[in-house]
Amino acid sequence: MANNFKLPGFLFWQRWLYYTSILFAIAGIAFAFVGNNILFQPYNKMLAEVFWQSSAFPPHADSFRAFIYAPLGGTIACCYILLAFIARHPFKDKQPWARNAIITAFGFWVIIDSAACIYFGVYPQIYLINVFSITVKALPIIFTWKAFEPKAI
Repeated sequence: MANNFKLPGFLFWQRWLYYTSILFAIAGIAFAFVGNNILFQPYNKMLAEVFWQSSAFPPHADSFRAFIYAPLGGTIACCYILLAFIARHPFKDKQPWARNAIITAFGFWVIIDSAACIYFGVYPQIYLINVFSITVKALPIIFTWKAFEPKAI
């Protein structure tokens, strides 16, 4: 009962993690099926400028873009649906493995993704997408960290 005063803050961050995961999963689904719509045009333009020095994908690469966005969007959706389930149950139950799994999985993602971005010169993805995504996940981890500490006997 001594920790009840912290419960509302914990629940806020647990819900933040859950609902932002749902939103990111929906964005992944949208990216998979309609990745060439107006919402994703800044991203498409960025990639076209980096790889083809153009504001749009060349016609011969556009079908590849349409294809590759499907598995990429599906992977994004998969990852965030899994995170939503972790946030909804084991994270809410303050199981340390849930917090550690989030840190480990997204730590690997951001390192691999950012390394590829650096190699190919796609820097905006690092400071727009990666930093934003990690921040959205890091805030609940930071603000709920103590809730996962073992209880004193």
